[in-house]
Amino acid sequence: MTRSFPLLWSGLLWIAACSAEPAATADNVPAPAAAPALTAVETASVDLTATEMVPEATGVTGSDNRLAAAGAEQNALAARGVRELDWEELMPEGEDLRLAQLYRQQMEMLYAAPISEGSAADQAVQIGTFNTVPDLNGTRIRLPGYTVPFEYGADAEITEFLLVPYYGACLHAPPPPPNQTVFVRTQDPIRLRDLAQAVWVEGTLYSQIQESSLADAAYTIEMDAIEIYEY
Repeated sequence: MTRSFPLLWSGLLWIAACSAEPAATADNVPAPAAAPALTAVETASVDLTATEMVPEATGVTGSDNRLAAAGAEQNALAARGVRELDWEELMPEGEDLRLAQLYRQQMEMLYAAPISEGSAADQAVQIGTFNTVPDLNGTRIRLPGYTVPFEYGADAEITEFLLVPYYGACLHAPPPPPNQTVFVRTQDPIRLRDLAQAVWVEGTLYSQIQESSLADAAYTIEMDAIEIYEY
């Protein structure tokens, strides 16, 4: 199954830059990854470093075998009552059109009153709504994305972080909308050292608002497991 979670943001960032139809891709948004070959679910208290999360080679090659493995993984998820989500599925019907309009309004405001680069007003603004999909509340899900911790350091043990659909969000790029930002909470601390590595997060999703200094989130995941997203 080919993942598409960066695709939505390529179109939306193009809207913000050009105030046109959301069809083109942005240069600073990572290209969609190929279907991931999933590793075993990481247990809690894992150290998610780039080297330590790389699984041993299995020797399985060929598109047929990869498709079979992906199908088996989907069956295993279904048997455990876990639903695999794309980021687009977190947005209610018509939300993409509402978001496009909000971006156009923001661009019109910037054209009318330009902000000087480096000034106090030159700050990343989170644009969007807290609208969620009611049917997802309380659902066990698995969602791919990039981690944004609130604490840093090689030995920092993390129990809360943000999950976002593209790399650099909230740190080097404007935050995604609240309903494209997920607050993740875990009882067992983990270490997040490689923020450029995409991960799968599995747990129970709630329509629960969380506010933070980095970004506000319309969803919260009570995390059960985290694992590397393999390209």
